[in-house]
Amino acid sequence: MKKSKHSETQILNMLSENEKGRKVSDLCREHGISQAA
Repeated sequence: MKKSKHSETQILNMLSENEKGRKVSDLCREHGISQAA
């Protein structure tokens, strides 16, 4: 399995932000990941 360039904490923070209403497209652009990921 490929090692993630984002830590578990960073991923959880992104998911939390999404649950609070932030758009997935905005989060992906801000963190430099594709929406397909």
